[in-house]
Amino acid sequence: MPETALAPLDPEKIYYSMDELTLDTEEGPRTLRLGAWLNVDPVRIHRMIMRDKVLQVDQMEVYNPLVSKLRRADPDYYKKFMGLRLVIDYPGYSSGILAKIPFENDPVGFYKWWRKGRHEDKVYLSLGNQVRLFQKVAMMDPKMILKKDLEILK
Repeated sequence: MPETALAPLDPEKIYYSMDELTLDTEEGPRTLRLGAWLNVDPVRIHRMIMRDKVLQVDQMEVYNPLVSKLRRADPDYYKKFMGLRLVIDYPGYSSGILAKIPFENDPVGFYKWWRKGRHEDKVYLSLGNQVRLFQKVAMMDPKMILKKDLEILK
């Protein structure tokens, strides 16, 4: 793909997949269409959108395909970013559901599945969500909670 003139980031512009964007790389500035950047460095593009808030993109044309690419390109980053919005296979449901549903509606059951069922690798819980879960479990079923999790609450 031939490289073109520099196309610096415009924070006011909403980018589409065919729009060109120049980013600094190890080899120096590189200009590609945004759709190509999704394949080259999806995590960097996602961080520019979500964390740094310097890149605005079209939801349907750029963001949705980006999230799909993240799932394959960097599963750990994807799980961390999705958190409780991740669809999981959870006992008692015929199909996948958002992790948030059992987390909120059945905290003890979710705790058993997540911690005691060794599914910590399936759903990323931020420290805040861990504390909320451990507090609910400690209150609802104090014998269920592990000592290492009680330590976090102290």
